[in-house]
Amino acid sequence: MRWLLPEHIEDILPDEALRIETLRRRILDLFMEKKFELVMPPLVEFTDSLLTGTGHDLDLRTFKLVDQLSGRMMGVRADITPQVARIDAHLLNRKGVTRLCYCGSVLHARPAGPGATREPIQIGAEIYGHAGIASDLEIQGLLCRALAAAGVKGARMDVGHVAVFRSLVQAAGTGAGLEGDLFEALQKKDLPSLKGLTRKLDAKTRAALLLLPELYGDCSVLEVAGKKLPRLPELQKALSTLRALSDACPIPVSFDLAELRGYHYHSGVVFDAYCDGVSGAVARGGRYDEVGKAFGRPRPATGFSIELRSLAAAVKPKKKKK
Repeated sequence: MRWLLPEHIEDILPDEALRIETLRRRILDLFMEKKFELVMPPLVEFTDSLLTGTGHDLDLRTFKLVDQLSGRMMGVRADITPQVARIDAHLLNRKGVTRLCYCGSVLHARPAGPGATREPIQIGAEIYGHAGIASDLEIQGLLCRALAAAGVKGARMDVGHVAVFRSLVQAAGTGAGLEGDLFEALQKKDLPSLKGLTRKLDAKTRAALLLLPELYGDCSVLEVAGKKLPRLPELQKALSTLRALSDACPIPVSFDLAELRGYHYHSGVVFDAYCDGVSGAVARGGRYDEVGKAFGRPRPATGFSIELRSLAAAVKPKKKKK
């Protein structure tokens, strides 16, 4: 019993370790070829900086401990992206566009899903200082190239945009309380609750919010959304961004306009990448302009992270039948 590891924590044995290391080198080489600079944030830091601007979900996933030197609360990182945002905002402090990449282990207090490890290995890339669609396109293209370099099969992407929902509730003046309830109902695709919550809203907003859970699928979703959703400037801009991303993406794309993952963290496009051999998302990303603001330096940002262990499992060679 003394040799047992904690639940969802495991050793990486030679075959898997070799696949992970091969992929790590291949993908980092790709990032640096595209002029992304490598950074290595610490495994632990004080929680007041580690969790700045990240929302409640990351707080719950973070292991916390007391620093024996200062007496202050520290956290073991559950996501590297906020750390990279801190480095951009306060250590590099550059003007103009900065491209950064990273790779390292993170630790989750609870597994992200059934059978998931609590010690994922994240490899990712971020662009800071550019607010236009060009950086969203660059990040999407880089992710697709990384998946191709890894040799995965059946790569595909699911894309959403938090401004679709956000523009609707802001135009309706719902207030924070109702906005939160509507968010929860949409996340759960709970139509009865959504109908009840929207009963007192104006007819156009109510119809739009009730339509969102149905706006899932291929490019035809964007056509329906353009015709049936209110012509709010931010909403129409979001749809235009999604069309451009779809046109440029070299892998199949589907859309989910009720997808609000990271709603309190992301500020624009959100996307998940999938491939054969992995049950959940192998990579996640999007635009998160508000993180820099949380660090006291407003700075547009977009990027993604790949779960390297999942990626290695996806390219694991099949055993030959005897």
